[in-house]
Amino acid sequence: MNKQKGEKKAPAYLTGMVNMLIEANCNGLPVDYDPRELTTVTQNGAPLRTLSRRVDGAFPSPINPIAIWEIKEYYYTTTFGSRVADGVYETLLDGMEIEELDLSENIQVLHYLFLDARFTWWDCGKSYLCRIVDMVQMGYVDEVLVGREVISRLPDLVRSWLKRGS
Repeated sequence: MNKQKGEKKAPAYLTGMVNMLIEANCNGLPVDYDPRELTTVTQNGAPLRTLSRRVDGAFPSPINPIAIWEIKEYYYTTTFGSRVADGVYETLLDGMEIEELDLSENIQVLHYLFLDARFTWWDCGKSYLCRIVDMVQMGYVDEVLVGREVISRLPDLVRSWLKRGS
C-alpha cells in the first residue's frame, strides 16, 4: 500500500510491478525490496561510504549493492506539491554521492529511477521531468523507467545485474 491515509490509501501499483519483475528475474538471489538502513559500501569489512538517505530497493542488499533504485509513484494527488520536488532532489543527492564514490574509489553502484502517475509528471511537473532528464544526461541516474516501460525493460536490467555480480 502507499503511504497515504484515508480515501487516498491504495495499492502502490508501480512498486508491486517493480518488485514482482525483479523477483521473477533474479534467479533466487537475495534482493532487499525495502531497505530499512542506509546504503553503505565497505572496504576490507569497514564502512567506506554511506549514502545520506534510504532507497526503495537494493540488489543484493544495501550493503555493497550492485544496484539501487527509487520508485516515485504519486497517484491520487490532486495538486502538485513539495513532496514531488523533494523526491527529485533526493534522487539528485543520491546520484552525486554515487558519482563521488566512483570518482574517488572507482566503485560503481548502478542507480535507477522508476516513475509513474501521468498527472503528476506530465500535467503538473514538466519542469521536474526535465530535471530528471538532466540527471540522466549528467550520469547521476543510470536509467529512468516510466510506467509500462518497467515491464519491457526491467527484466533485462536485472539480468545485467546478475552478470555484474558473478
